[in-house]
Amino acid sequence: MSGPARALLPDGRRWHFQHGPIDLIVETFGTDAERCAAHAAGWARFRTILGELVAELPALRRMPDGGTHLGGPVARRMLAAVRHHLHADFVTPMAAVAGAVADEVLAAMLAAARLERAYVNNGGDAAFHLAVGQALTVAMPGTGGALTIAHDDPVRGVATSGWGGRSHSLGIADAVTVLAASAATADAAVTLIANAVDLPGHPAITRKPANTLDPDSDLGMRLVTTGVGRLGDADVAEALARGMDRAKEMRSQGLICAAAIGLKGRVRILGQRSGTARSNAGAYQLVRGGWPSPKADTAIPANVLGLSPR
Repeated sequence: MSGPARALLPDGRRWHFQHGPIDLIVETFGTDAERCAAHAAGWARFRTILGELVAELPALRRMPDGGTHLGGPVARRMLAAVRHHLHADFVTPMAAVAGAVADEVLAAMLAAARLERAYVNNGGDAAFHLAVGQALTVAMPGTGGALTIAHDDPVRGVATSGWGGRSHSLGIADAVTVLAASAATADAAVTLIANAVDLPGHPAITRKPANTLDPDSDLGMRLVTTGVGRLGDADVAEALARGMDRAKEMRSQGLICAAAIGLKGRVRILGQRSGTARSNAGAYQLVRGGWPSPKADTAIPANVLGLSPR
């Protein structure tokens, strides 16, 4: 495996940090001096993360119990994010790995610099910072729209998941986006909501054991989705309802602020209200209008965070 690498993207604003499977897009807003300090601190912290995770990988791939102890700060973020779900789901700390990495790198940057805005996007799971008076627009895949989040909103993390993304899913959602207080919290929640968007036994859905696709998968022999064929309107409505029920349960527990679920061109929003896209009570409005994908070489408008299902 090659070592950590970084590059300034062609737009001159965003940095690309990469090490093994970890792939970050980082952008900061502020004075040049503060931005330089933030980038240096973020890069220094990023370079050590993969080694720390590899050292604890066997424990991270197991469902935790009351005696589970993890030593590294990223691993501890992962464990904290999934503990809330152990009563209802099979879940390992790996469900929160991407969000926890984003949270950790952003924390290092904020400890070193004063920034107006910043985000760390780890393949569609992102942590962000907003100073007083600042806002950030989050492009939401699968919905054709975006959300604007302001400083006084409780959201500081967003995560996306879907069966066609980089990670395996037990469900059939094209894309689910979750907003929460941290990226790790959003990451764990979005994984489980995406799993819940499902039609068990439906003939149009193909599945394979996770460990036949990835021998190291923490899902073991559990069947993950490999294809979704034609679904009737009633099927789509049922699958979306299953996902919404799980999302509503999480919101009632205070674990998430909002969610959007997309399947076969239909979208369900939890947390929508009429009026502005601002909120101080966990209610958000979808703002229609497409945005580009967040590929490393794609120019994204300033103040817009693009996501894609992982």
